[in-house]
Amino acid sequence: MSSSEFLLEKIRKQIVSALAEYELITAEDKILVAVSGWKDSSVLLYMLEEIRKRSPIPFTIQAVLLDQKQPGFNVDAYRGWVESIGLKLAVIEQDTYAIVKEKTEPGKSYCGLCSRLRRGILYNYAVEHGYTKIALGHHRDDFNETVLMNLFYSGMLAAMPPKLRSDDGRNVVIRPLCYLAEETIAEGAGYLNIPIIPCRLCGSQDGMKRGRIKKLLRDMEKERGDVSWNILAALQNVRPSQLMDKNIFDFSKL
Repeated sequence: MSSSEFLLEKIRKQIVSALAEYELITAEDKILVAVSGWKDSSVLLYMLEEIRKRSPIPFTIQAVLLDQKQPGFNVDAYRGWVESIGLKLAVIEQDTYAIVKEKTEPGKSYCGLCSRLRRGILYNYAVEHGYTKIALGHHRDDFNETVLMNLFYSGMLAAMPPKLRSDDGRNVVIRPLCYLAEETIAEGAGYLNIPIIPCRLCGSQDGMKRGRIKKLLRDMEKERGDVSWNILAALQNVRPSQLMDKNIFDFSKL
């Protein structure tokens, strides 16, 4: 087995582990894989198709990409790559780029409004086309960064769950990459020759909060390599009696 085959098999096994532990896919699921043209969701798409081919559980997947009308956005090469792995690409066209640029105050992050608009469009599309699940490409680093973002900036202990029912109750969201490090995914994307479509919103801003958190985690990993795994493990090892939330632990009975 070559080094590339070994890496891709490692990625596949970590995804399968997440699928099994959190029951992310069930028989006859019709899964919308929300691809952005970036590495994470593209690796997820490739791996879910490989897993589907081997799975005793029947399910289907569909790659769906939102064209937000960013300048220079072109899906042709990416569509060709999706078709090269035996799938079709559905493209939704909505100009959220102009809305985000207009509504975001100077110095503020584009990501919050952009993600809300994307989520709403994808949620509606999933319902209209009968999808049972929406698969997103959030990885282990996204989970950990979100924990610290909420802790430092929002005053709450919360992260991204691997499986979530949307607030309106219409959709179930799954995140099969939850055990995978961003670095591992990036390496896998290189082997798969994915033609990346860059985001001209996220990449256009420096010094945003998530970037600071990302740098903090990287600096800590230089001192202790298992920091990221420990944060992820903490999300699976919650002890309500050792926190301060009266809604989840009744301190009056002690």
